[in-house]
Amino acid sequence: MQRALKLLLLVLAVVLLPACAEPTPPSVIVWHHYRGKEQEALEKVARAFEAETGATVALLALPYDGYGAKLEAAIPRGNGPDVFLSPHERLGTYLANKLVTPAGGAFPDEDLARYEAASVDAITDGGTRWAVPLATKCVALYLATKYVQTPPETLEELLTAGRAAGKGVVPLAYEAHSAYFHAPFLHAYGGKLFDGKGFAMVGPEAERAAARVAELSRAHDIPEEPSGDLVKQMFTSGGAAAAISGPWLAADLPPEVRYTVVPLPRIDGAGRMRPYLTVDGAFLTPQGASKERARALVRYLGSDASAKVRAAEGKQVVANRAVWGEIDDPVLSAFHEAGTLAVPMPASVAMRATWVPAEQALRKILRGDATPAAALAEAKARYDDVMRPPPPPPSPVPVVLLMGVLLLAGAIFAVRRVREPSFRRELAASVPAYKYVAHAVVTVFVLVVLPLLAGTATSFFAGTRDEPRYVGLTHYIEILTARGQPLLSHGSFYLTLLVTVGWTLVNVVAHVGIGLVLGTILSRPLMRMRAVYRVLLVVPWAVPSYVTALAWKGMFHRQFGAVNAILAAVGVEPVSWFSQFSTAFTANVATNVWLGFPFMMVVVLGALTSIPKDVLEAAEVDGATRFQAFRLVTLPLLKPTLLPAVVLGSVWTFNMFNVVFLVSGGEPDGTTDILVSEAYRWAFARNAQYGYAAAYAVIIFGLLALASRVTSGVGKERGGAK
Repeated sequence: MQRALKLLLLVLAVVLLPACAEPTPPSVIVWHHYRGKEQEALEKVARAFEAETGATVALLALPYDGYGAKLEAAIPRGNGPDVFLSPHERLGTYLANKLVTPAGGAFPDEDLARYEAASVDAITDGGTRWAVPLATKCVALYLATKYVQTPPETLEELLTAGRAAGKGVVPLAYEAHSAYFHAPFLHAYGGKLFDGKGFAMVGPEAERAAARVAELSRAHDIPEEPSGDLVKQMFTSGGAAAAISGPWLAADLPPEVRYTVVPLPRIDGAGRMRPYLTVDGAFLTPQGASKERARALVRYLGSDASAKVRAAEGKQVVANRAVWGEIDDPVLSAFHEAGTLAVPMPASVAMRATWVPAEQALRKILRGDATPAAALAEAKARYDDVMRPPPPPPSPVPVVLLMGVLLLAGAIFAVRRVREPSFRRELAASVPAYKYVAHAVVTVFVLVVLPLLAGTATSFFAGTRDEPRYVGLTHYIEILTARGQPLLSHGSFYLTLLVTVGWTLVNVVAHVGIGLVLGTILSRPLMRMRAVYRVLLVVPWAVPSYVTALAWKGMFHRQFGAVNAILAAVGVEPVSWFSQFSTAFTANVATNVWLGFPFMMVVVLGALTSIPKDVLEAAEVDGATRFQAFRLVTLPLLKPTLLPAVVLGSVWTFNMFNVVFLVSGGEPDGTTDILVSEAYRWAFARNAQYGYAAAYAVIIFGLLALASRVTSGVGKERGGAK
């Protein structure tokens, strides 16, 4: 029996131990953001490399939105990939954070002739090649063949053909307010968005380009308030004779749409429209640079064999020259030709800060709110303000003294508390309770207190994460002094605070008022189908807020929105909702009220069920009318329940980022931004000034904590008075 047991244990060990052993890690780890056919083609190329070399390649697909942040978080700690695929426009950020190494042997000089010159220029910085170019992306001209049969030589020829298509057809659809889509016009007139040093979209050339686009808008040759989805919908439905877009539009067009793609035309009196060129490259991380197989994989990804697979199956506009003689795809060939005429997008970190001021200027010009010269000059001033260097590091003595005083005050308070005779007795009696709440205290400390402390510490620094620069209270001083501008100037803290307070008050009053009315009506026992109404009225609260916000934004579109369609049906002129503060603010409030009233309604319904019926019956016996009973009996009994809900709703509304960001986007000209969206822009749209954004966040927290404290105090005083 013992021998049989030993034999069984031996067999189990032989079978299970290999399974328990740590798996062999892949020899090369690759991160990418491809999806669909691009991802399938990349996987096929990786398998071919494995078959040739015997190496193991692990491919990890990540969402594009958080791609850069994940790379910045993982690579410096040695937890990232050996190779990652990314657009070249982020090269400046990668170099600043030391995420990449020179391509070196993965891109030797003998391979230069293999690639298009523009793609090589894009991944070169300081005379060093930092990646192997894989594919290019730029915009081109889509032509609906039922309206435009012959590719136009000039923009004016295109507009003439589009106007002849008939009423209801826009000659040209593109995102006119986008600086990226405006770049072809800018380049045609000899202008630049970025000159390597700073914002360059100023001067006669830039003004002429902006004025030309404004003419197209006034003549209704381009759609009003265009977005990417609107451009796609118009071109798909036949509402546009032509569209300016990239290869991504071709992937979304249904088979029944007949179209051709050609490079962008010339403009009479100017030059050829040249878009920005973005190049997808294969980058080596410091970890991957030490691996021979990682370097070999990067070079293989750029080979002609890889390019053929990625072009034929992945539908990529590959950067390899030799492949294009074998590709029989007119759409890809058109984008390849457009890429040879394009301007490589600057990869400087400072380039990313140009987009927001440029787009704000374009919106003002298209709406007619400012002349091109004034709007572009204002955009440059805003760019210079955002990019101005931080002041010299101040002395840390004031902050140290402040922390010392706070710690000393805390120590004195603790000592005095411990010396109280009742302290030990109360502590001993509370030990069992502390055991029950210990895990909650630890959880709150880790999830709430630590992030607050980290954010506060971040607010004392400027610069990058790897090279922080201590600036003390400089961020707070700049915020509270409106960066040296008038206190109520554009974008100042105080003006944004006024908008935020007004936004909060209007929304909370509407939430409470509508919720109180609906809750009271639905609580009446004689009302039929109460359950159905309750379910229907809770639906706005159940739908994710960003979905609702996007839906309402579409309804407020000037040309195609449902709200203007209703106004037109009753004889009212269409409203450009996001061209004025009053209408944009109204659109935001309408969306947020729709999202917020169900919460207050549910709170009121729950509170009404707790009111004793005999109290209301006594009021009725005393001769009180329904309104008097509600005002003098029901409402006072609701206040203890409503007050916490109002405080909670105020905090939610004060920080309601989704609605403001997705509906109005801060338009017009950032005037409808609230404090939390302003903090977001400093962190992610204004040269990644995380310290400044952290200071905003700390101030927001302080304001909310103070407001909550005051509200709670008022509630206690009223309760005590009663």
